[in-house]
Amino acid sequence: MPQVAVQSALQIYLGQIHETALLTAQEEKDLSRRIIHQQDGAARERMVKANLRLVVSIAKHYQNRGMTLLDLVEEGNIGLLKAVEGFDPENGARFSTYASWWIKQAIKRALINAVQPIHVPAYMVELMTRLKSSTRHLEDKLGRLPNVDELAEHMQVPAKKVKIIKKALKAFNSPTQFGGSNEEITIEATVADPFGVTPDEHVEHSDDLKKLDRLLDDIDQRAATILKLRYGLDGSEPMTLKEIGEQIGLTRERVRQIEHETLSQLKGRMTPAERRAGRLPIFPAAPRRKQSA
Repeated sequence: MPQVAVQSALQIYLGQIHETALLTAQEEKDLSRRIIHQQDGAARERMVKANLRLVVSIAKHYQNRGMTLLDLVEEGNIGLLKAVEGFDPENGARFSTYASWWIKQAIKRALINAVQPIHVPAYMVELMTRLKSSTRHLEDKLGRLPNVDELAEHMQVPAKKVKIIKKALKAFNSPTQFGGSNEEITIEATVADPFGVTPDEHVEHSDDLKKLDRLLDDIDQRAATILKLRYGLDGSEPMTLKEIGEQIGLTRERVRQIEHETLSQLKGRMTPAERRAGRLPIFPAAPRRKQSA
C-alpha cells in the first residue's frame, strides 16, 4: 500500500511538471539576466519549473541504489535551485548542460549519506577526495610523497585536520567484516566513489590542470582566485557568483564580469587545437569537480 501511495504522488508530480513549457535559449538568457540583475523571484520560479523534467530524467539513472525515485527527484531539485542561482547566461552554455552537474552532485551526495554500510559524512568523502588529489599533485611537483605540513598548506586546512582525514581514508579503505566468501572487501569496493575518475581520465585531467596553472599564473591574482573558486580548481566545491562575492567582498555582478573578462583573456591564449575544441582546459560547459556556480 505505501508503494502505491508513492507511485500516486510521483504520477501527480510528473503530471504537474509537464504543464510548464520548456524554455528557448533566448528565454533562458532573459530570465537569468533578470535573476542576476534584478533578483527577480518570478524569473527564478519560471527557470526552476521549466527544468523540473530535467531533474526527473537524471534521477532515473540513479534508481535502485537505496532511494526511491521521488526522494532522488527531491534531492535533485536542490541541485537545480543552486544551478538557477549560479547560471551565467553570458558564458554560452545552455542551462540544461550547466544544471546537470549540480543536479547529479545533489543526488550523489544524498546517496552517499543514504547507502554506505558504514556511515561516512558527505563532507568527509569530499575531503578524502581532496586529500588524494592533493597528494597526487604534490607528488608530481615535488618528485616524492608530500608530508603532512605540505598537504595542509596545499589544501588550506590545519595539519591536524590532514591527519584526521588520513585516518578516515585509512578506515575507508580497510577490510570490512561482510562479504560472501573468504575474501575481504572494502567499503570503497562496495560503494563506488562518485568523484573517482578512470586512469585515462586522470592523466588527461592532470595535463589539463598543468596547462591551466600556467595560464592562471599570467593573469591578475584576484581574477585567478575567482576562477579557482568558481570552478573548484583548488579541490573545494565550486561556488556560486553570490558566494564568491561574499567571500572576497565584491558584488555578484562584479564577480560575473571579472569571470567573463578573464575567460575571454584565457581563450585568447588557447592553442589552435584547444580553440577548435571550443573550450579552455578543464573548463566544460558545466563546472565539474577537479574540473560551478
